[in-house]
Amino acid sequence: MHDLAVALPLAGVVLDLGSWLSWIVVGLIAGAVAARVVAGRGFGCIADIIVGIAGAIIGGYLLGALFNVSGTVGFFGGIVVAFLGAAVLLAALKLLSGGRL
Repeated sequence: MHDLAVALPLAGVVLDLGSWLSWIVVGLIAGAVAARVVAGRGFGCIADIIVGIAGAIIGGYLLGALFNVSGTVGFFGGIVVAFLGAAVLLAALKLLSGGRL
């Protein structure tokens, strides 16, 4: 592991400084797709990135908790995991907001 890393122990995620760009790209793709699937529209570039990165953390946690999956899944697997987590996040927000999202 590099000296400059951020660990999120609850989600089992370690982010190297060099992987931030990958997280932003994965977050943008997953957040944009999930927003269009769940809400019917995107929320803008920055919001889609935030939703996608939060989705990646949620999706990684859910895969670990529900299916006992651990390790890395690669770039495209990361997009799928982030999409699933982002879709769960947006669906929960949509339920809590009474359908307004």
